[in-house]
Amino acid sequence: KGKKYFLTLMGLNETKGSWCLLTTRRVPVADVVSTHLKMNSGPYFLGKLSDDECWSIIKRKALAGEEVPEELEALEALKEQILGRCDGLPLAASLIGGLLFNRREKWHSIVQESLLNEYPSEIEQILKVSFDHLSPASVKKCFAYCSIFPQDTQLREDELIQHWIAEGFVLPDQKNNRVMEETGGEYLRILLQNSLLEKVAQSWRTYYKMHDLVHDFAKSILNPQSSNQDRYLALHSYEEMAENVRRNKAASIRTLFLHLGGGISADMLLRFKCLHVLRLSGDDVKFLPSSIGKLLHLRLLDISSSRITSLPESLCKLYNLQTLTIRNNALEGDFPKQMSNLISLRHLNYYHSDAKLKMPVQMGLLTCLQTLEFFNVSQERGRGIEELGTLKYLKGSLRIRNLGLVKGKEGAKQAKLFEKPDLSSLAFEWKSGDRESDNREEDVLEGLQPHPNLQELVIRSFMGNKFPQWLINLSKLEALRIIGCKRCSELPSLGQLPSLKSLDLIRLDNIRFIGDEFYVRSTTGEAEADVFPMLMIFQIRGCPQLTILPCSCKSLCVENCDNLTNIKTVNGQKCPLPCLEQLSIDNCEGLTTKSDKMFQSCRSLRSLSVECCPNLQKFALVDCPKLIPHSFKGFAFATSLRELSINNQHQHSVSFDVLDCPLLRQRYTPQRGIYLKEEISSDPGQRTRRQ
Repeated sequence: KGKKYFLTLMGLNETKGSWCLLTTRRVPVADVVSTHLKMNSGPYFLGKLSDDECWSIIKRKALAGEEVPEELEALEALKEQILGRCDGLPLAASLIGGLLFNRREKWHSIVQESLLNEYPSEIEQILKVSFDHLSPASVKKCFAYCSIFPQDTQLREDELIQHWIAEGFVLPDQKNNRVMEETGGEYLRILLQNSLLEKVAQSWRTYYKMHDLVHDFAKSILNPQSSNQDRYLALHSYEEMAENVRRNKAASIRTLFLHLGGGISADMLLRFKCLHVLRLSGDDVKFLPSSIGKLLHLRLLDISSSRITSLPESLCKLYNLQTLTIRNNALEGDFPKQMSNLISLRHLNYYHSDAKLKMPVQMGLLTCLQTLEFFNVSQERGRGIEELGTLKYLKGSLRIRNLGLVKGKEGAKQAKLFEKPDLSSLAFEWKSGDRESDNREEDVLEGLQPHPNLQELVIRSFMGNKFPQWLINLSKLEALRIIGCKRCSELPSLGQLPSLKSLDLIRLDNIRFIGDEFYVRSTTGEAEADVFPMLMIFQIRGCPQLTILPCSCKSLCVENCDNLTNIKTVNGQKCPLPCLEQLSIDNCEGLTTKSDKMFQSCRSLRSLSVECCPNLQKFALVDCPKLIPHSFKGFAFATSLRELSINNQHQHSVSFDVLDCPLLRQRYTPQRGIYLKEEISSDPGQRTRRQ
């Protein structure tokens, strides 16, 4: 692209095992690098895909995994032409497959268009055809707009859609009664299906990005000769800004990304009076000028990548503002006093961990609001929980804190959570600390009944004795965390929740055992119901009075349960852990022995860790064929452990760590893949691998 780079690789040495990987599409670059680095071999050239591999990609995308004989036959008739255009390139195959999807009547004409040579490369030609066939026309604008973000930028779904809405590319769908965010989501799926966007899945969130070749093409749509170039700008220096002002372009700009050293001057923003989108970033950007209030057309303001710590009162004049994004915990003071004037606000993307932060007065006037990450209840007028009542479009996640200030069941009902079907995650929090058991808190929690669509729920520092009945009626609930509810003495029948996948019970000081009431108990004449049919992760931490523990899950973590002595069999099962794949036990002083029945035929167990159980004397492991050797973390600080028995009837060996188990006397004997190696250390600073 005509740019020159100076690359410094520091600390390189010739130690074997060190690697430096450089990728390039330019053969001369690869040759020069391999020569200067005195590599033993030349560059490695990635080969192209075979025809069969390309065709597999095309069929999967074009037919969406459903090979209808009639459609497959029609597609096979075009196979030779399509593969000729793909030329073994996976991106080309994915693009063509996505282009053919759901366009059966246009297959022949699409293939013919892709065979044209209007562009210098096959990829560009296919991209042009894909772009031309995007429908509705607004999707084309959404696609081109993505190129204003730098290459390889990973964007959240809501972030992309909020930008598109702010630019006017997505309009309300009155016919289908859909909000703009739903329409934007449909546009995003169209771009994904056409391989014009890629999904990047990470551990807890999904992002979207453009392949760099697709990004280049999208950027060419916004070329310098196009009027669009006058609408969308990303500036990184004062020189660039001065040039655009000199050319009288400032008045036509609709989207402006500013990343400037030295901050933003008071009059700088006044030059861009027609802005719809403003994104300020940089460590030097520490305050937001009061002139922001004069950008009356502004719909999206993103200051999350800046160091801005306060919002000027003039911000409240932005009556068209739809999205406000702030860096988490950034605000050092309160919100502006007249923030309820932002009547068009749909998304307040901001989270603050301090429960003392005062919410904007009369938030209930922001009736378009969909995204609100937290709400701190206050006794001040205009800041009570009743402000949530009129926010009927709230969706996603909401954390409600300071619930001790809510007056009874009727007060809690004013939040009208039951009437908010789009809220997928809720957290209810009382002030932490020791308090007497309080029936009023039970009434408040009863009044906070959410809509049955809820998928995640957290209850923290609740001091009632029992939980409300509505908890067991949340049929779509997938994750439940109960934390610091120290006065609670009984748990509801959570076993009947049909969708529950993850359950955390943390610091429940008063729970002594988890008995039959924890499960669904069938009535006379009815078939016995399955317990926890979907449960995969079960974590119990800091429940010192717990003596009996049930388990019917895939992953079980037990920590700081001093009185735990037994694991309860569920529904008469011979093995209490029939589906268990991962087991971790830490700091449970009450465990003294594990009978052979505990792990008898525990055929799904893959990973095991036992730590800090000083009174554990015997541990038996029987017939666990799926136990993965490197995931057997073994034992640490089981100082009373005397007998360790492993009877593995399968051929793979089991290896694990043993640390500070001085009384262990029974050693492994070679039997069915189990072997003894080295001695067991009593030195806490040393780990001995046994195999």
